[in-house]
Amino acid sequence: MVETGKPVFFVDAHADPVVMRIEGRASFQNSGCLRDFVTEMLAQGKTRLVIDFQHCTSMDSTFLGILAGVALQLRKGNAGGAAAGGAGGQGGERGVTGALRGGKSESSQPLILARVGQRNLELIRNLGIHRLMTVDSGDFKMNFDHCARPLTQQEQDELSNARMALEAHENLVAADESNRSKFQDVLSFLKNRVDAR
Repeated sequence: MVETGKPVFFVDAHADPVVMRIEGRASFQNSGCLRDFVTEMLAQGKTRLVIDFQHCTSMDSTFLGILAGVALQLRKGNAGGAAAGGAGGQGGERGVTGALRGGKSESSQPLILARVGQRNLELIRNLGIHRLMTVDSGDFKMNFDHCARPLTQQEQDELSNARMALEAHENLVAADESNRSKFQDVLSFLKNRVDAR
């Protein structure tokens, strides 16, 4: 398959937790590689991820749905351990204090979003996905300089893109039922598109 566009996601897959940096716009056009990368990391037994949002300029609902799916995937990967979190999924926001000690994450959530700007924080809150992860809007004390490996998005056909977008929006509904009414038209459109093939 052909690679598309300039990379947006840069990772350090050897760190513990695995670290990722976003540079630019995170959208339906490039978020499939994030999902694939997390699946690859889970297969290697890596179940914790920190994502740096400092240079994330914007996000769309498909990316946010992929992110919700990543959080759910990581929770399943952690289901046997203490990092799975409570039954109610108590994520939320946290400041720098207590988020890291000596470079290690103290969060009970397997997914941490670090250095999230105000606009992106609003989007995350409005869709209720902050409950699936720890969201840090402060000056997260972690080194993201080693995130050098770019994740490349492979070109997908129209049906694959529709399936990915449908799955992402279903993840948003799974994260917060109130999202069903927000994305009702999108879900119907995507289901029709997938079913027509």
